[in-house]
Amino acid sequence: MSTIERYAGLRRERVRASKQWADGTFRNTASVSQGLKRGTALATVSDFVFGGQRRTPRGPLPTVDPIPLWTRPVDTGLRATWLGHSTVLVEIDGMRVLTDPVWGERASPMRFAGPKRFQPVPVTLAKLPPVDAVVLSHDHYDHLCQESIVALSAKGVPVYTSLGVGARIEAWGVPAAQITELDWWESATLGSLTITAAPSQHFSGRSVGDRNRTLWSSFVVRGARHAVFFSGDTGLTPEYAAIAAKLGPFDLVMLEVGAFHPSWGDIHLGPANALEALALLGGGAFLPVHWGTFNLAIHAWDEPPETLVQLAPSRGAQLVMPRLGEPVEPSRVERVDPWWRALSALEKGERPAQREEAQLADAPLEEPID
Repeated sequence: MSTIERYAGLRRERVRASKQWADGTFRNTASVSQGLKRGTALATVSDFVFGGQRRTPRGPLPTVDPIPLWTRPVDTGLRATWLGHSTVLVEIDGMRVLTDPVWGERASPMRFAGPKRFQPVPVTLAKLPPVDAVVLSHDHYDHLCQESIVALSAKGVPVYTSLGVGARIEAWGVPAAQITELDWWESATLGSLTITAAPSQHFSGRSVGDRNRTLWSSFVVRGARHAVFFSGDTGLTPEYAAIAAKLGPFDLVMLEVGAFHPSWGDIHLGPANALEALALLGGGAFLPVHWGTFNLAIHAWDEPPETLVQLAPSRGAQLVMPRLGEPVEPSRVERVDPWWRALSALEKGERPAQREEAQLADAPLEEPID
């Protein structure tokens, strides 16, 4: 049974009432390509066959054990721990919110095929501290992991997600009482937090025939003192200016930077467009996500962070780029430590020091804090 056939009652009425719903599917505000842009197929195939030979690192990326650090108080009231891809544990004004939790080995409907993670999660689900909420942006496999959501649900963690996605996870046994579905610009409260779904520019689907039957969203989490923006997956959209006006300002902005290609520019940001999106959102400390975990694209695994450290200083962006598992308080980050370079230098047969010296002039690492 398709997802839309499972819609019933209030959910069906809410889906039909959404401004993003038309002719049986959800849609972006603007008409955009949701696959390869016209005229780019040949170049994309060429890149896939002949280019991008460093799509995965030769060994695991450096990680930090977050468990002892999570026991320390959050002095500023806002702390974030990147756990890989788009999974971040955000501690905000005394509560913990987990974004797009994915602990599975493959971003795929199959256990034996499909994109396999090259980077383990720094901590098991069982050892996570108590989580107050999950924010789930959309239903693609690298963002919605069935085993992870079911495990968190068993602990009673509520899930805040995009309109229609609740039908999927409810079918897996997640109680309806734990699911809150939001259309764009709708909000829900959880204790002192307000969780709001906002526009993004992407698509959805988990199988043949159910494309765009569920909505995709960015999310804003606002507490008593701080606010955080999470992009989910998106291309560059002028709607970010409206998000800033209605829901900003933001103390921490988490934007996708990996799994990009010029042919997919309408539905993924990439580093350069992420900096444009950051400006539209009004700035804020910028934690790049959606990289360093799965081989989902054609570029080198370290291209997203390298491009960011080269471009960010001229854009006045404050980068927050911790190691996997390293809890950081964004307002206390003063510089970027390019921790990924030691591994990428070894892959290229360079001494890490050589690489640092060659790139220091072109990629200043100091980031001013106002």
